[in-house]
Amino acid sequence: MSSPESRPCPMLEGLHYDNRFAALPESYYARVQPTPLVEPRLASFNPDAAALLDLDAGVTEDPAFVEVMAGNRVLPGMDPVAAVYAGHQFGVFVPQLGDGRAILLGQVCNRAGEHWEVQIKGAGPTPYSRFADGRAVLRSTIREYLASEALHGLCIPTTRALSIVVAPLEDVYRETVESAAVLCRLAPSHVRFGSFEYFYCRREHDRLKLLADHVINGHFADLADRPDKYAAWLTEVLERTARLMAQWQSVGFVHGVMNTDNFSVLGLTLDYGPYGFMDAFDAHRVFNHTDEGGRYAWDQQPQVGHWNVSRLLQASLPLLDKVPEKALEIANGILGCYLPAHAKAMLGLWGGKLGLREVSDDDRDLIDAWLSLLDRSKADFTRCFRGLSQVAAAGDSAPPIRNEIADIAGFDSWLGDYRQRLQQQAEGDVERATRMNAANPKYVLRNHLAQHAIERAQADDFSEIETLRLLLSRPFDEQPEYDAYAEEPPEALRHLELSCSS
Repeated sequence: MSSPESRPCPMLEGLHYDNRFAALPESYYARVQPTPLVEPRLASFNPDAAALLDLDAGVTEDPAFVEVMAGNRVLPGMDPVAAVYAGHQFGVFVPQLGDGRAILLGQVCNRAGEHWEVQIKGAGPTPYSRFADGRAVLRSTIREYLASEALHGLCIPTTRALSIVVAPLEDVYRETVESAAVLCRLAPSHVRFGSFEYFYCRREHDRLKLLADHVINGHFADLADRPDKYAAWLTEVLERTARLMAQWQSVGFVHGVMNTDNFSVLGLTLDYGPYGFMDAFDAHRVFNHTDEGGRYAWDQQPQVGHWNVSRLLQASLPLLDKVPEKALEIANGILGCYLPAHAKAMLGLWGGKLGLREVSDDDRDLIDAWLSLLDRSKADFTRCFRGLSQVAAAGDSAPPIRNEIADIAGFDSWLGDYRQRLQQQAEGDVERATRMNAANPKYVLRNHLAQHAIERAQADDFSEIETLRLLLSRPFDEQPEYDAYAEEPPEALRHLELSCSS
């Protein structure tokens, strides 16, 4: 019988590799081979992500698939590398970081002409590993796997998750001893703000330009021939980032570690760590237990996005003009677009969630009053927004969601203003409810749900991971058999805090 190393894996070996990042000079990365796991097993597989690579679910029937996803086997056409970058971590600049736990196996071009980087996370040390570790634990792997698919289901740009491989016989030391695991994630590119900061701080402007050209030619091709292509590209990155911050806030999502090395130049949600979806609304909510000052709280995310974009613009000054003063003027002009872009995106999202067909600045007071009411009441963010679809524009009957608001008098007063605003629209309640339910999810990845899946997996039962993946792929749909997943968490699980290894 052939060994996993020699046995063919026809589906994976038939992929078309176009390793554009690895074709850059080696100053952008280090070539590194994954470190094999001990007796890896497939814990979860995402056929929706596999389809992005033109793979069908039958690929899991080949035992060699697990070997590849674990990092135990590198296929012909793959060119494994770990990228180098810098970054501002909690506002402090670190001149060299890098993929210390992730290895880019290669870039696949699918039949539709889309390019997807295939990266495994937890596959062993790289030259950029801290404490020479490079492993990931099952807990953090499950959380990233589920979060990326949850945000995709919410139509929020994100990396995608293909598989989880676990090695129960291999221990990894974090807060406790845990089983090793490897996540396979996909993205058109994993280049981040910190990638540009790295070459800027080293004054390697030619390499900065080559990296920018690589990103623009591969992902912003419509800008490539413009004389102002770098300014146009940075403006697009700024607008994507501003929209992403608004999208996070609109679903009560808190990233947790919004360092510049965790911000994608494609505007993707990248590097899930101690994230969370709010249960009880708290504008100052954080989930990262090390973020004692609340730097990355829910209400701070737009400002942090603005600050991070300013760091990218600073790192890109040599691209904007040879004259420093002119480059700075261009950068400041671009940065000035951020707050209006975020405000526009945020207003549109809030208006959609409240069922307003056409939202204007005049609606800001109504929106702010609703958020203030939720904050004062510490009411459940997801349930209360979803419940607004049951409000009748006419009449005085109380919607069921009234029972979830502590400030009853405040709610009744606001409800009168809200109904008055709805009556300005020529639309029936049923039609509006349909639109609202397409903007307000019934299901999000609440922390206690993720924790339950983790605990089941640690007991060698991976079924809850698949249950959540399927549920969260349709978060706006009524799924009566899973109504319990839309309930508020038990009191003991309402204040879970997480670490960067979570």
